[in-house]
Amino acid sequence: MPQNASQAPVVTRIAPSPTGYMHIGTARTALFNWLYARGRGGKFLMRIEDTDRARSTPEATEAILRGMAWLGLDFDGEAVSQFARVDRHREVALEMLAKGAAYKCFSTQEEIAEFREKARAEKRSTLFQSPWRDADEASHPDAPYVIRLKAPREGVTTIHDEVQGDVTWQNSELDDMICLRSDGTPTYMLAVVVDDYDMGVTHVIRGDDHLANAARQSHIYHAMGWPLPAYAHIPLIHGPDGKKLSKRHGATGVEEYQQMGYLAAGMRNYLARLGWSHGDDEFFTDEQAMEWFDTDGIGKSPSRLDFKKLDKICSQHFAVADDAALLQELTDYLAATGAEPLTSEQNDAIFSAMYCLKERAKKFGDILDKAHFILADTPIQPDEKAAKNLDDVSRGILNELTPQLQNASWEREALEALVAQVAEAHDTKLGKLAAPLRAALAGRTATPSVFDMMLILGRDETIARLKVAAG
Repeated sequence: MPQNASQAPVVTRIAPSPTGYMHIGTARTALFNWLYARGRGGKFLMRIEDTDRARSTPEATEAILRGMAWLGLDFDGEAVSQFARVDRHREVALEMLAKGAAYKCFSTQEEIAEFREKARAEKRSTLFQSPWRDADEASHPDAPYVIRLKAPREGVTTIHDEVQGDVTWQNSELDDMICLRSDGTPTYMLAVVVDDYDMGVTHVIRGDDHLANAARQSHIYHAMGWPLPAYAHIPLIHGPDGKKLSKRHGATGVEEYQQMGYLAAGMRNYLARLGWSHGDDEFFTDEQAMEWFDTDGIGKSPSRLDFKKLDKICSQHFAVADDAALLQELTDYLAATGAEPLTSEQNDAIFSAMYCLKERAKKFGDILDKAHFILADTPIQPDEKAAKNLDDVSRGILNELTPQLQNASWEREALEALVAQVAEAHDTKLGKLAAPLRAALAGRTATPSVFDMMLILGRDETIARLKVAAG
């Protein structure tokens, strides 16, 4: 959607329904809208479509806001409640009625069902054609009615879509949709248009399951004399098997991904690449994504969720992330999973160790696994696999090494030289001595470098652990 200086500022929106968790597809749609607006100095708005009072819950609204906050998708102003704007929606329906662009329909549910049954029997369209469309007002009964849009019946409706191209519908296939129900409440189709217009939305980027809605909603825009927004309907996300994403494929809710330990920056990067591309670029920053993102890079086919790619991209983001920011997100991860928070001492130690903890990490669980030597209770109890590396010979070498560490310079090069010297004296290699050192310092076989652990633990704690292991 190219834009020149003479055009109005870009305004996009995300409009989820608070009827459950925030779906990963909704998160990607929000991301695309966020990138499009932020990259053009525009506004990104949030609307909660809570008109379905039976299914909408405050808890679901909170889940949506938490998901947006975790992903770092900030929106401008306050979130708008669609339900709170019911009076405005009703006002527009009555205005269309006064203009003759809409009409009162008194047909009952029974009459509509009878019409469709007869149409099926006669093998013709079951699209309801109200007998009240052109009725004289004098013939109106004193009975409940709905307000229907007077849609064009001849010709075609064409929507220009930035992803799908020009899409055309025969007007004979589009019904006179209900805008206001008999109880005076607006329908979703009317509310969306009124809200988008009033909020100044210039670009509607949403799932392609809404494409047919665009045709029907365009009739409301035309009836009110309002300009259409630019449309971009994006394909849905499928599972690895090519079928519509569902629980059988794994996590579908945004908060589940936080609880699984994924990094928000990595998630943004991955979701941006899920259905959109910029050349062969796979790994990029938010700033690059904002600069590059445009609708011409969105594909027409559904994208497939690939956890291996997600892991790879998150690993790349872990490697370059700011250590303080990682520590804060680790704290949020622990809170999201209901785990015990870190103590101030653990926080400090993990921060100082983050440079080596984040190497090759894909999730925050990997960070915590590597930080076991910091978090474990002392004295260290080696697991079964690590304990095998603490035989009599190894213990003897540790006993010899320990007093030499008392006066060693506590720097990496000096420590490496000392351990190598002790290993050589016992006709073994540094790598061989690393195994009992890992067992002594962390109680595990997979850890950061033994020298990183020594530097982070400090002289006293390192020597104390070696003494315990040496027996």
